[in-house]
Parts: sequence; C-alpha cells; structure tokens
Amino acid sequence: MFQGSIVALVTPMTDDGQVNYDSLRGLVEFHIENQTDALVAVGTTGESATLNHKEHGEVIRKVIEFANKRVPVIAGTGSNSTAEAIELSQQAQADGADACLLVTPYYNKPTQEGLYQHYKAIAEALEIPVILYNVPGRTACDMLPETVKRLSTIKNIVGIKEAWTDTQRIKDLACFASDDFVILSGDDATALDVVYAGGKGTISVTANVAPKMMHEMIAHGLAGRKAEAEELNQKLMGLHKNLFVESNPIPVKYAVHKLGLMGEGIRLPLLPLSEEHRGTVDKAMQQADINV
Repeated sequence: MFQGSIVALVTPMTDDGQVNYDSLRGLVEFHIENQTDALVAVGTTGESATLNHKEHGEVIRKVIEFANKRVPVIAGTGSNSTAEAIELSQQAQADGADACLLVTPYYNKPTQEGLYQHYKAIAEALEIPVILYNVPGRTACDMLPETVKRLSTIKNIVGIKEAWTDTQRIKDLACFASDDFVILSGDDATALDVVYAGGKGTISVTANVAPKMMHEMIAHGLAGRKAEAEELNQKLMGLHKNLFVESNPIPVKYAVHKLGLMGEGIRLPLLPLSEEHRGTVDKAMQQADINV
C-alpha cells in the first residue's frame, strides 16, 4: 500500500493565511489524475508547525473525504509530546486515515530508548499502520537503525521515511527491512538511490509540482528500468534541489501557485518566496518541461 511516489501535500491558504479548502479539493484531484500513489496530509510541507489542533484535524479529514478511498491517505500526526501524538493519531484513525506518519520528537532530544518507548506507546494506541519519520536536520534528533530495527518488530509499525542522504544509512535499514517494513526516501534528490538500495519509494516535495513524472520515475526505478528512471530524475533535479532554496514549503508553495492550483498564501513566520529566488524556481520548472 505504501510505495511509489507519495506526495507531502502542501496546505493551500488564502492571502491572510486561512486554509483554503476549495483549493485543497482541487489539489487532491490533481494528484489522483496524475497518478500520485498516496497523499500525506499535514506533514512538514503541509505546515503542521503552524496549524492549530482544530485545523490540523480538519485538513486531514478533508483530504480523506476528497480522496474518497481512491488513493491511501497518510496523516501527519507527529509531536514532541507522546500524549499529543497519540491524541492526533487516534483522531486521524477515527476519521479514516490509512496510516499515520510520525516525525521524531523535536527540540526535546530524547534518547534512543526514549524514542523506542515513544513510538511503542503510539503504535499500541492505534490499529492502523504507523510510519516512522527520521529527519535530523529539522528535529535535532537522529533515530538510529538499531532503534528502527527494534521498532520494526511491533506489528503495526510498517515503515520509515528516512531523510538521511547517506546511502549507507539506507543499506543499514535494508538489512532488516522486509515486505512488511518499507523504507521510503525523505529526500527527493537521492530518492532513486534509496530505491536502488532497497527502498520502496519516496515521500516527495517535488511531487507537488510534477506528480506524474515523479510517479513514473519511481515506478521505473522499482522495476529496474534505470535508464528511464535516470532520464526523468535529471529533468527533475532542478526541482529536487531548488524547491529548498528557501525553507520548505516556501518555494514549493510558490511553484504550485504558478501552476494555478492555489494562491500564494503561507503562514507566519514563513513568508512567500522572495523575488530573488523566483527565477531560480521558474527555471527549474522549465527544465522539467512544466509550462506555466
């Protein structure tokens, strides 16, 4: 269920920072039409850090409603409070999410044993699948492969989104990964390398802008069609890199706005993409044959 190109969906907003649910419906349709394999609602790219609890739950509910079981919906429900993560995850489960994506606790820097107990407690409070998410560059917390291996034995912990770009980390995870535990890339620029090292796909920022190409690239990679996969990856490499020219999701929200799918709204403390970087993102879209 959880493989291929999975989009880390942006949350469209009006100019004053309110969630635009009409545009959200359009984004869900855009991804289904363009073969995105699954949707992540309210991850980092969905501005989870600045949505309040009511909005957080409502965006997840609306994505589930709009998708209407046509593709899996993975709810971003991580927190640096275990109790809060359980609450968010149980609500997403009740609303019909197919899985929860849980980032490692940020800022409070738990030990490896603390990470294990955190995820164990959440998994045991749920019936739906749990996907771990390790992104040390954001959280100042690195979940080591040994901890992931321990967690992989818990029945409903089914995979990890790993944002380390070092393929050795992926190989270490692949040593114990099975058909029941999947490795997903958390970095578009190295997503194909993750697939080649044993991963099953990516949770992608680039897929917001080029969903069909991302789906095809990962499908070719998984099928061993390296030439076709590499050709698409080269076309997309400008997006992979330059959608991070400022903090995510600033550049990708600009790019999706350029596609005509939503306004420029974003929530403080983030601001719309600065003028000096707009040409860089425009050029990356052109290199990917995206005409706007």
